[in-house]
Amino acid sequence: MTLEMAMYYKEKLEEIGEEVVLMDLGQLPEDFAFSALYANKGKSEGYNGFQAMLDSVDKCIILAPEYNGSYPGVLKTFIDGLRYPDSFRDKKVALVGLANGVQGNAVGLGHLNDVLSYMGANVLGLRVKLGEIARHFDANKISHPLYEKFVNEQIEKFLSF
Repeated sequence: MTLEMAMYYKEKLEEIGEEVVLMDLGQLPEDFAFSALYANKGKSEGYNGFQAMLDSVDKCIILAPEYNGSYPGVLKTFIDGLRYPDSFRDKKVALVGLANGVQGNAVGLGHLNDVLSYMGANVLGLRVKLGEIARHFDANKISHPLYEKFVNEQIEKFLSF
């Protein structure tokens, strides 16, 4: 549901005239953890395309599903493969957590915030936490009025951030 929610955000932003670059980590090269990190940093064309996409933006919204009480390892490995220290330095970042549980990945967003802060990102204070996401989102519409309010408020704050 993370990609569906990312598309939802993308459509909301495009409706108000914002240009959006969507990075789907599901499109990363399958072997990127071995072909793009450590001694191989910068050698994976497929991964380098993701680095170039991130380099092309000043702001980004990261949607993080809950996984084992945090965020998925693929997201951490992706971040670990980025050029350091400048990939996130001074970028403005908004965080959105998704979970089937009620907390909307609140804990994972805290972990992610720590990593991004270490990398020099400026993280927006309003983190949207979408709990019981399968119950409140159908790929086109958020059915929970408070969730919709938070998403709209986050987008507004993010644009002026």
